[in-house]
Amino acid sequence: MTTHLWCLIAAQIALGAFDTLYHHEATERLAWRRSQAKELRLHGVRNLFYAILFAGLGTARPEGAFAWGVMALLAAELVITLIDFVEEDRSRALPATERVTHTLLALNYGAILAFLLPVLAGWAALPTALRAADHGLWTWMMIGAALGVALFGLRDLAASARLRRIWPAPAASLLPPGPPQDVLITGATGFVGTRLTEALVAAGHRVTVLTRAPKKAAALPAPVRIVTELGQIGVGERVDAVVSLAGAGVADSLWTPRRRWRIVASRVRMAREIGAMCAWLETPPRVIVAASAVGAYGLRGDRPLTEGEPIMRDGSFVQRSCTITESAYARAGRGVRVVHLRLGLVLGTEGGVLARMLLPAEFGLGAVFGNGRQWMSWIGRDDAAALIWHAVSRDEIEGPLNAVAPGPVRNAAFADALSGALRRPRRLRVPAPLLRLAGGMGRELLLGGQCVLPAKALATGYAFRDPAIAPLLRRIVGTDASEEAERPLARMPQGRRATVVA
Repeated sequence: MTTHLWCLIAAQIALGAFDTLYHHEATERLAWRRSQAKELRLHGVRNLFYAILFAGLGTARPEGAFAWGVMALLAAELVITLIDFVEEDRSRALPATERVTHTLLALNYGAILAFLLPVLAGWAALPTALRAADHGLWTWMMIGAALGVALFGLRDLAASARLRRIWPAPAASLLPPGPPQDVLITGATGFVGTRLTEALVAAGHRVTVLTRAPKKAAALPAPVRIVTELGQIGVGERVDAVVSLAGAGVADSLWTPRRRWRIVASRVRMAREIGAMCAWLETPPRVIVAASAVGAYGLRGDRPLTEGEPIMRDGSFVQRSCTITESAYARAGRGVRVVHLRLGLVLGTEGGVLARMLLPAEFGLGAVFGNGRQWMSWIGRDDAAALIWHAVSRDEIEGPLNAVAPGPVRNAAFADALSGALRRPRRLRVPAPLLRLAGGMGRELLLGGQCVLPAKALATGYAFRDPAIAPLLRRIVGTDASEEAERPLARMPQGRRATVVA
């Protein structure tokens, strides 16, 4: 085998590692998406084929029947890759970088075959034997690659089996029965917005979605009306409720001055647009539910915080941005009931903070931040969607509403619960000085925290589906499938039962 061929194989390994770590794990998180169970099986089998090929070609010279076996594996890998291309296009929208990477992988694979097949054909003409070979550093590269793809191959097969055990609650079970209403949602393609839209459509409500990315909104369940600007809503149209979840992601990137401005400006701009819509509609909406965050209370240590707690201006960015956002919606909704939804950490495998923690925790690298004593006020994704509708439906709810479960936990307890749900050890502690290198983002989001309680939700009769952290984590990662079967579809106040709307 020539140096040119070894270099092509090294390039294939590097491109494959980038595709796996950046796309499949970091951005797409395929191992936690139920829709990708078949794709994961294909990846798992292909990676195990690669493990055999890398180990075999790196440490031995296959001759005769062994060479024919290598060629058969190459042909099988090609067939699996073609099936995988079809499955990917069927089940998800690939980002541009992944499409480019796949193109480069295909071109490089063709070049490898052009060099490798003549070599294998020559070996196939020899008597059957498997001769040991030492290619120096290339051998060690191939052994390392074989171990890596074998690890991820077995992991992908296990993840595919796990996904078949995860059955989320039916969307229609999240909301109580009631007359159909016209609901406008901004941020409907986000983590919480998607689940809320699913629940509303399943319950028979009429949903209008404001989005700047219609292609992304096309994945929402039908029937949904999509508008790209609020001016497309006519003055005589009916809008019973507005749910505003739009805004630049707070934890998506470091808080540079430009990023801080964008986080605040995106929310204020949306509040102004909704306020203008309320002014031109002949009949304004009954309620506006606008996303805020528990950071509105500031960094308050161990003090339990309910909606009656006054705001403490402590100079933190999260506190200032929440205050500005809530003030903007209060001005926009003059004459309309406005609910400031103070969200905690929304938990689910499909996105949010938990999605970023799953990969290291799954490989036994679950971590505690700093001393681990900071509070984490959290809420399950289904509860977040259901509580939004509870706020829409109950006229007595106005002003701040803490969207958190009744059981806040400290960071160390959360890390232990996550590692326990995944049946992995918790090994790491990330020192506070290292986290502070991220500036205000590390200090406020990772080392700070609030002990927030859902006093208003409980007082108005909301019953949480997931009041405790450990059972929720076990259920959503698929290690406690029996609990989902035993749990009622939804818990409704005052003896009301959930119904599934077809």
